Amino acid sequence: MAETPATPTRAFRLGVAGPVGTGKTSLIGLLCRELADEIEMGVVTNDIYTDEDAQILRAAGVLEIDRIRAVETGACPHTAIRDDVTPNLIAVEDLEADHGPLDLVLVESGGDNLTATFSPALVDAQIFVLDVAGGGDVARKGGPGIARADLLVVNKTDLAPYVEVDVERMLSDASDARDGGPVIGLSRHDRASVDALTDWVRRMTAAVRAGQHTPVDPGPMAPHSHADEDGHVTVHSHDPADGHAHDRVAHGHPHPQEHRPHPLAHERPAV
Repeated sequence: MAETPATPTRAFRLGVAGPVGTGKTSLIGLLCRELADEIEMGVVTNDIYTDEDAQILRAAGVLEIDRIRAVETGACPHTAIRDDVTPNLIAVEDLEADHGPLDLVLVESGGDNLTATFSPALVDAQIFVLDVAGGGDVARKGGPGIARADLLVVNKTDLAPYVEVDVERMLSDASDARDGGPVIGLSRHDRASVDALTDWVRRMTAAVRAGQHTPVDPGPMAPHSHADEDGHVTVHSHDPADGHAHDRVAHGHPHPQEHRPHPLAHERPAV
């Protein structure tokens, strides 16, 4: 007698990251519209000071309102997806407790720079989103988010003629920056590209449920800086070899903070 596959103990958790304005929320809305009738889904959004992205998705009616939860990070977006993932883990686990069993939970990062990556303690796989309006040269400049995410999406390809971007070259540059890893040029008005995205999510969901995917730790973020509303510049280093340090450049006061790396497999998944 054939064995019945065991019911998953938790959902596949898929992170969506990328710079401000690249279309992360609209991409999640698109996935919900396309897939909600065939798989059980939930969403956790991240914003620094608001729940606006969650409100946008609720207003769009892409899922039941209570299946869309919001986390206000109160700090740089990468903090809640990599350094201290506790608020997001609680939100995901509460969502699953209330509506489970779920097949897929999408976790949207707040808009961040090209070095932003999710901790594998939070998500099983991650999509990084760029858009053509950000410039055709962005993909070839690389960075951990571009190079190491499980999938890179170059969004809003329909805008390319208006911003004078060569989409084919941008996609080629992106593929080179990822050593041939999967890249999708996406427009919500292009059915073939939408199908390519949803097919990838279906295949990755199936791989995770079958135990055929191991989360990849994309590695530490590159050193980078942020200016707050008072004009103070904070330089971040996330290298486990050095510890996780925050230096307030304007005042010269170091603020060391413990960083725990997550030693998981580094191989690229076959999906």
